[in-house]
Amino acid sequence: MELPDFMSYSGKFTSGEFMDKISKIAKRAGAKLVYAALILFYTLQSDKISIKDKAIIVGALGYLVSPLDVVPDAIPIVGLGDDLTVLIYVLNKVWGDVPEDVKTKAKEKLEKWFDDDEISEINDLFGNNHDIK
Repeated sequence: MELPDFMSYSGKFTSGEFMDKISKIAKRAGAKLVYAALILFYTLQSDKISIKDKAIIVGALGYLVSPLDVVPDAIPIVGLGDDLTVLIYVLNKVWGDVPEDVKTKAKEKLEKWFDDDEISEINDLFGNNHDIK
């Protein structure tokens, strides 16, 4: 199976299109996936991140918005697991360079879609390897 060119999805990262995609899958995907995606999306817009990191972020977000997945998103429960794995892997790589204002902005957006119990999922985003704020 040939993988799609994820860089071709970089045009999907406009605020409107990306937020539309995330809002459609938010409840099904869970707070953890949405938080990771929002942080990567907002980090991509930052001028404080290297071109190399931006490239891997585009790849991860491209995988999220791509209709082609290793595990199709339509499969209940496990369908978004591969997307979450890719997002967490990339987020773990760039976490040290993510500005605090990006984390705050992502959490504020998350609070519009999820209740406090659901948001508590993000406290274990990396399996307690990092301090989540």
